[in-house]
Amino acid sequence: MLESDMRLEEVGPAQLHAELDGPNPPLLVDVRTAEERALARIDPSVHIGLDAFLRRVHDQVPKDADVVVYCHSGLRSGQAVLWMLANGWSRVRNLAGGVDAWSIEVDPSMPRY
Repeated sequence: MLESDMRLEEVGPAQLHAELDGPNPPLLVDVRTAEERALARIDPSVHIGLDAFLRRVHDQVPKDADVVVYCHSGLRSGQAVLWMLANGWSRVRNLAGGVDAWSIEVDPSMPRY
């Protein structure tokens, strides 16, 4: 896939919430640090911090899965999504606004940081 062919697809918190409640929920991948994950997280999700991402993503995230990657604001996860698209994943999206937007739009009880 040429870099010019890659397009960062995003999903908003409300849409993701609906998909998670649906019959075929996407696999969530959290790329934040363990410390951030301890503060707030969306479950169920797989934790693959960016420090270990390149070593672990091939073993933990099937290339044919519908995947949504998230971080705090969507910047780090956006980078991970672009890398995944360039390396064989085709159904991967970024959570727009990250866990921070999720806490505002979907789960106000989730701590913001």
